[in-house]
Amino acid sequence: MSRRLRHFLALLPALLTLALAPAQAAQIGELPPPVRAALVKVRIPPDAAAIWVQPVDALQPTLSLNAGQPMNPASVMKLVTTFAALEQFGPARIWNTRLASVAPIRDGVLDGDLYLIGDGDPVLSYTRMWRLLHRLRGLGLHTINGDIVLDHSALILPPHNPDAFDGQGLRPYNTGPDGLLMNFNTLELGLFPAQRAQEPVQVVAEPTLYGIAIDNRILTSGGACNTWYHNLAAKLEGLRLVLSGTLPASCGPKTWGAAPLLPPDFGLALVRGLWQELGGTVRGKVRNGKVPANTTTLLSDTSTPLGEIVRDMNKWSNNVIARQLLANLGRTHPHPPPADMVAAGIQTTHRLLGPAGIKLDGFVIENGAGLSRRARIRADSLGTLLLVAWRRPWMPEFIASLPIVGRDGTTHKRLTDSPARGYAHLKTGTVNGVKAIAGYVLDRHGKRHVVVMLINHPEAQNARAAQDALIEWIWAGAGATVTPAPHPPAPASPTSPTTPTTPLQDEPQD
Repeated sequence: MSRRLRHFLALLPALLTLALAPAQAAQIGELPPPVRAALVKVRIPPDAAAIWVQPVDALQPTLSLNAGQPMNPASVMKLVTTFAALEQFGPARIWNTRLASVAPIRDGVLDGDLYLIGDGDPVLSYTRMWRLLHRLRGLGLHTINGDIVLDHSALILPPHNPDAFDGQGLRPYNTGPDGLLMNFNTLELGLFPAQRAQEPVQVVAEPTLYGIAIDNRILTSGGACNTWYHNLAAKLEGLRLVLSGTLPASCGPKTWGAAPLLPPDFGLALVRGLWQELGGTVRGKVRNGKVPANTTTLLSDTSTPLGEIVRDMNKWSNNVIARQLLANLGRTHPHPPPADMVAAGIQTTHRLLGPAGIKLDGFVIENGAGLSRRARIRADSLGTLLLVAWRRPWMPEFIASLPIVGRDGTTHKRLTDSPARGYAHLKTGTVNGVKAIAGYVLDRHGKRHVVVMLINHPEAQNARAAQDALIEWIWAGAGATVTPAPHPPAPASPTSPTTPTTPLQDEPQD
């Protein structure tokens, strides 16, 4: 190999990073007139928007506006968490929850403690917990003479205050990570309104939480359904979960969620309730603790692969999964901060993004979910992240995790009458003063583009039309003037937009 060739190969990583890196010009291209008009209509100045558009096979953006300005991305931050998790673990990563004991099972009796050992699983549902305990009953075990001990130590975490973000600590989206997180820490509430106003709404709670009583005061109301969950409230009075508010009869059956307990207590109530439902007896306590070194695994249950988990997270913007993945990233840190795998996960994310050529100027990731007032990222950094993801071997899982515009997830009601329907995979994000989108758009010529649009402004909630106009502009050919031909309907999504695969999050940002 010649000296010149060796020198070129040594420089190649840096050249590739420069090729993918965002241009530093303040603006490239003109803001499309329909986008500008939509922003003006809702009194949002262009300097409150950061935009980045670039074909995946190009070296420079088509459109760049304020792209170097760090802005709050809201739930679009989940793209960063998804990138880091897939980069670190790969799409086939699974989590394994175990049941173990020191003593053997004899004649249906375990003469000792039963240990339930968490692995930081982001999606350990109560149906999987039921199956694990049901199989234990199937082995003949009916009586535990010791305790049932829940081991949460897979994730070492600081205290988490679920009220810190918005004072709504009983909303599932405010749940923090946990080493043995069960059912997203969510009590699912099936709501069945009556046919007439002022009659009680019937409530069916799943799963059974031992010791928690439901005090249902929700009444049926008239009128349109709209954002029905804004009229509902939950509070905990001792061990009584009080539900109040109204639900319009026009809504029909709905699923709502509450997080009445912190994860360690939720796990105790869930496991005790399930074991009792299955006809099992425990002579001791159900408590939290650590597994000793000399146990033998009796049964285990594995999660779905990470490639499917990030789909559940991004399609319906599940904050709990995102927090859980960031903490799991902290487990890979060679020298993690003491008792804080979230902080370690943040450091790991920086370590993964930097070498990929993603600019970290002004970057702040607080919890991986984007449910934050502090979170910041540049539009060109997000654009570069999406370009890099396009070239990664896990690209199919990354893109498939994003909602399809007009078809499913958090975008299923957007652009439903547009020829661009079904041609974009986009993550959305909204908190007060923030409205954001980022993802990929396939234009009418078959060319795929990266798109990022972050809006930080008091009127941001009204910016949806401007974002939709940008998507349609890209679909039309990023500047071409066209009269769209009749657009054949895209194949229906196998997931109904009204039946998410994870518990309804009642999220404030999507």
